[in-house]
Amino acid sequence: MSDAVVIIGAGQAGAQLAMSLRQGRFSGPIVLIGDEPHLPYQRPPLSKKFLSERKAPDTLFLRPENFWRDQDVTLVLGTPAAKVDQARRRIGLVDGREIDYTTLVFATGTSARAIPVPGAGLAGVYSLRGIADALRLRGGLDAATRIVIVGGGYIGLEVASVIRGEGRQVTIVEAQDRILKRVAGSAVASFYDRLHRDRGVEFVLGAQLMAIEGDERVSAVRLSHDRRLPADLVIVATGARANDDLAAAAGIRCDDGIVVDEFARAGSPGIYAVGDCSRFPSARYQRRLRLESVQNAIDQAKAAAASIVGTPQRYDPVPWFWSDQYESKLQIAGLADGYERDDMIGDAGGARFSVEYRKAERLIAVDAVNDARAHMLSRRRIAEETDAEAGARTTS
Repeated sequence: MSDAVVIIGAGQAGAQLAMSLRQGRFSGPIVLIGDEPHLPYQRPPLSKKFLSERKAPDTLFLRPENFWRDQDVTLVLGTPAAKVDQARRRIGLVDGREIDYTTLVFATGTSARAIPVPGAGLAGVYSLRGIADALRLRGGLDAATRIVIVGGGYIGLEVASVIRGEGRQVTIVEAQDRILKRVAGSAVASFYDRLHRDRGVEFVLGAQLMAIEGDERVSAVRLSHDRRLPADLVIVATGARANDDLAAAAGIRCDDGIVVDEFARAGSPGIYAVGDCSRFPSARYQRRLRLESVQNAIDQAKAAAASIVGTPQRYDPVPWFWSDQYESKLQIAGLADGYERDDMIGDAGGARFSVEYRKAERLIAVDAVNDARAHMLSRRRIAEETDAEAGARTTS
């Protein structure tokens, strides 16, 4: 196919790239390859309303099928890519078909981290990355009473809020000494710890998962210090790994993500990477970042499309995220890791507050709980304060 752009990955980033190319007046062929059989869809509701409201999968679709047809985007769904041949500029699919490209974009996303413990493959053990996972989990929950969630990050807490709202017994096992240890400050973590405990969620902190027990189906989890928790169902929410194996096998540089420059270029002629699977340089935060967020998927895809059509734009965002738990909404702007000072604005007891994080006196991140205005203002403030010195920095 002459001048064809082929996108491996039909999630939020891949879909946005295809749309942005057409908006940028790219008229050549666009092929969108997805390993799932569904049209491109949004993933955040999987751990929230999609799980609780039992909606049909098509309610998650970003666009209806006729949209992609009208945009002249060829969808190759339910058939993963198996090989990339850079020399021939050709992609091999698992079913034996081959697709030639002029420009190739990896938008391969992430997959759930495997837990290397005995019993991880038992029936009744679930992870949550796609529609099929959510549908299987929904069916399993309907027959379960005692649920153990391994991992006290955002996904684990969001799923816990859904399950507890249905009246089921929930225990969260976290290896760290508090929840949200890697992603939020202690004040925010304490607020959500209390929020969940007040609704009957139990926590086991500072405990390692040693094994999942059962004959053919899970019956309990065994933790460090010989503690054992009965369980009808186990949800593994221990984070995600970048799907960069295909790129690495093709000789493209990877480091827990496909390494790209500020224009989303992957270091090989005509090859780009966007979204959760990419690791890009941030002058703003003085290091390479791999972000798992809707913001990053959309905005980096737009930047890559601009590069492909010849109007390159540097990509160095103020990241933002959100998490819905019960009636509470947490909105995060920036990245707080490495902060030197944090300041509470408002009263955590009143369930509406924010925490500002600073490094070298610059505002680098804000967590806002039930305060949309603080979140929006903080995104602008962080952009201004982190841009002040960013222009001359580079990240190798």
